[in-house]
Amino acid sequence: MNKGDLIKVVADAANITQSQASDAVQSVFESIENTLKKSDKASFVGFGTFSTTRRSARDGRNPSTGATIKIPAKTVVKFKPGKALSDAVN
Repeated sequence: MNKGDLIKVVADAANITQSQASDAVQSVFESIENTLKKSDKASFVGFGTFSTTRRSARDGRNPSTGATIKIPAKTVVKFKPGKALSDAVN
């Protein structure tokens, strides 16, 4: 499923236009993004939790040349599925 598919499903389920569904889906994504930018967690009971963590700088290897390279530190997004989602998938 991609964003377009999600918009169609939301539009059909909520009996709204695809334009309205697109605005709603985009608002949800932006809200989650803004929460993560503030280093907060976005928790949805039964679905899961989005959070951020800091990955420290480290040395790596260029696979084609074998040369050592510096990989800079960065913040990454993590997702931990909720119990209901995990149970539904299994």
